[in-house]
Amino acid sequence: MDASVAVKWIPLFSSEPLVSEAKRYLERRSAGEIALVVPDLFWPEVTGVLCRAARRGVCKLDEAERALVALQGLHLPTLSSPTIVNPALGIAFKYGRSIYDSMYVALAVRLHSQLITADEKLANALLAHLPVIWLGSL
Repeated sequence: MDASVAVKWIPLFSSEPLVSEAKRYLERRSAGEIALVVPDLFWPEVTGVLCRAARRGVCKLDEAERALVALQGLHLPTLSSPTIVNPALGIAFKYGRSIYDSMYVALAVRLHSQLITADEKLANALLAHLPVIWLGSL
């Protein structure tokens, strides 16, 4: 799962599209049906989203901080970037994607799993080649 899915769990963003679909993944994780694993770059990405929201006045800084603490409280297993940067570089180059997106894809490949993303453009670009699924298609 990438950060585009997790931010939809945050009440500050409850008016975004695909919130209910994203929350289903969290419920399935809580029920022990699935495991959600993220690369360590997930944390700066989510924090960046919260920082931008606070700067734009969508929320106050203390609300952004509470949202981050709540996400941290989920104890998502986090994989260190050095273990996936080499395959991520190849994916980024071959498919013309950002290294950041490619890190999530490389993690899914390494774990013989699927990347769930709310980024429809990313999913459409890689769907035929790599284990990427758009949240809205589920």
